[in-house]
Amino acid sequence: MKYPQKVLQLLACAWLMAAPAAGETLLVVLKTGNAIEFVDPGSSLRLASVPLGFAPHEVSVAPDGRRAAVTNYGSRDRPGSTVSIVDLEHPRELRRIDLSPYTRPHGVAWFAPDRIAVTAEGSRRLLLLEPESGRVIAALETDQEISHMVAVSADGSRAYVTNIGSGTATAFDLTTGRKLADIATGEGSEALALTPDGRELWVAARAAGHIAVVDTQSLEVKARLPLAGIPIRVAVTPDGRTALVTCAGSSELVAYDVAARAERKRRKVDVPLAPGATERPFAQLAPGSVLPIGLRLSRDGRSAYVAATMGDRVVQFDVATLEPLRTIAAGGEPDGLDLTAILPRATCHACTVDDKPE
Repeated sequence: MKYPQKVLQLLACAWLMAAPAAGETLLVVLKTGNAIEFVDPGSSLRLASVPLGFAPHEVSVAPDGRRAAVTNYGSRDRPGSTVSIVDLEHPRELRRIDLSPYTRPHGVAWFAPDRIAVTAEGSRRLLLLEPESGRVIAALETDQEISHMVAVSADGSRAYVTNIGSGTATAFDLTTGRKLADIATGEGSEALALTPDGRELWVAARAAGHIAVVDTQSLEVKARLPLAGIPIRVAVTPDGRTALVTCAGSSELVAYDVAARAERKRRKVDVPLAPGATERPFAQLAPGSVLPIGLRLSRDGRSAYVAATMGDRVVQFDVATLEPLRTIAAGGEPDGLDLTAILPRATCHACTVDDKPE
């Protein structure tokens, strides 16, 4: 039976009021929706939505899980220069940090209680922010083109930035602010992920069509794994055994055995294109594809969430089998994803539910 939207809204509100103090909430950044949505993964209910700046792209949850930082990237004609700090317990934008003169913030990693790393793609910088004061406390030069994504080591001592235009990954010592190296990881280097032990950095070079495996001690590429289809995001499971890659061109999710550095399985992200998707600017990256880009593993590493940007859907997959588990509606070009153990405490007017059929 299909329930009307008003009934679903009331059910969502009742669920929130009765919800326990801990759980798992999926955060979905909507590029053209200019918002971040809170979703219950188990029921696919949209719990809350918070308006953000223009064309947000990526999100990172604070170590305590109570706040998140979202980069407001903007567009080619209207570059962004802000980062939104979002309250996850009581869904709202707490503050909007102005990064001027630095522009096009994209990759983000909230790696310590008082430190956020943000790439400023338009300024060839890695910025370190203090979330409470909103200050840019350091602006580290990559001196590379289109510095896009960032990953920070577990101890917070090192950061890695991918540079799409230069085909490199840049390593920084965050304790000194010193640039360590530019590593030739391949044309169109965009995605990156560290293994849990911090010994390897996996970089997806979308134009070169491979995954570069970097030794983080020597800062040298130890292997290049061929992968066609525009590999665009990488995530490594908490046990370090599996690396997942979204391929925007072929609309696939690909699993690798990390130790063997060998492909294990692949699965099509099989959702239809959203109405009008072919007219969107990012559709030109891979015409006809639903553009699976955003990728986030569950905290236990058993499932993965993939944002099908041109399908206005997020698909949850079983990591072991790559079988799709559920599809979540997310209108407005879903992109960046993250998870928090905090369940939002929202009032009824903040709860909205998509009543469209799957």
